[in-house]
Amino acid sequence: MTTAKRLTSQLLAIALPALLLAAPVQATVTGGTPTALHGDTDGDAEVDRQAVSREIERFRSSSISISQAMAIAEARHAGATTADVSFDGGSGVPVYRVKTLHNDRIWRHTINAATGELVGGEAALPLAELDLDDRSNLAALGAIKHRLADAVHVAERAASGKAISGGLVRERGRLNFAIVVISGDNLKEVILEPPGARAK
Repeated sequence: MTTAKRLTSQLLAIALPALLLAAPVQATVTGGTPTALHGDTDGDAEVDRQAVSREIERFRSSSISISQAMAIAEARHAGATTADVSFDGGSGVPVYRVKTLHNDRIWRHTINAATGELVGGEAALPLAELDLDDRSNLAALGAIKHRLADAVHVAERAASGKAISGGLVRERGRLNFAIVVISGDNLKEVILEPPGARAK
């Protein structure tokens, strides 16, 4: 590795921890209803608004946070890391749906948002069965030292609220963490690029 590349790698490795310690000025925060929270309502704005309001109300009444749900799922397999997490208040009992990466498999967990208990069993899908883009994104996630949990903490501070979902998105060759945060009565999407996540 050349000196320039080594220096660049060291600077990138410093960026997210500094972001975690300082004000997250590099976080991109947008308002409006993030696409992930729109239901299948054929574009009826009022129905969308009501569905999002119900989801937010159920989320606020939950005693388990998104960070706790990720920790519960990751504890099922030593060394697992969360790739995607979302709150689901529309299926009777509110739950978090958490996908973790461990040993070349994606593990799917459903965590009760009131008790923190695992609902049902867990399912595993080998990475080989995913499409090339998903495998590439998950390989990048496994290669970086920063975790979705770190991005959730930064996003909650940047948007002054509580995260309701988070995961990976790739835009213009960059792998980012996309976190949806409830701030007051608004939903904000926070995009963070972890160091070392650029496409080769």
